[in-house]
Amino acid sequence: MSVDPLLPLGDGHTPLDEEHRRGLKLSYITTRGELNEAEQENILRATVSRRPPRASDLLTSRYLRELHRDMFGDVWSWAGMYRRFETYPLGCPWLEVTTRMEVLVGNVAHRIGLGAEAPELLAVTLHHQLVVIHPFSNGNGRHSRLAAGYLAAALGATPLRWGADLELPTGALRARYLDALRRADAGDLGELVAFATS
Repeated sequence: MSVDPLLPLGDGHTPLDEEHRRGLKLSYITTRGELNEAEQENILRATVSRRPPRASDLLTSRYLRELHRDMFGDVWSWAGMYRRFETYPLGCPWLEVTTRMEVLVGNVAHRIGLGAEAPELLAVTLHHQLVVIHPFSNGNGRHSRLAAGYLAAALGATPLRWGADLELPTGALRARYLDALRRADAGDLGELVAFATS
């Protein structure tokens, strides 16, 4: 039995079905390593050319879709488009993605306006809820961490570092991050905030 070279390595990665693989723009990619490298180069170009937004600009579903498109659009034709399939056990039902994104950005903007919560908590809440919704076919973790980092910067918060080797598919650091996400799913964001800011 042969192993699919584009299958994700390790826990916490979204598998790619055949339909979404057809959206791959770069024909030379045949392995997950090549895919990861191409995506990382795309993300680097996007972050270098993009000015960090104000919180009010970031907290729109349009901005978040454009951010995803800029991060992955050189690699995937569907970058920046909400998914139209289920990602069980990750993500909400795909028919709820648009509504839940609007509720999320409105909720975070409202909480910022109240001024009662630490900016790091608000940024990590944005990250966690984006992961819960899982709005895109792939790249949700990287997208939500960048968006949270931008929000933290816009609010004058402690920079979010997420660990130096978090993008690696396995290892103790990634296991700690995934454990913190699971605790956040259960309502305790403390460990995720501590991880993001450490």
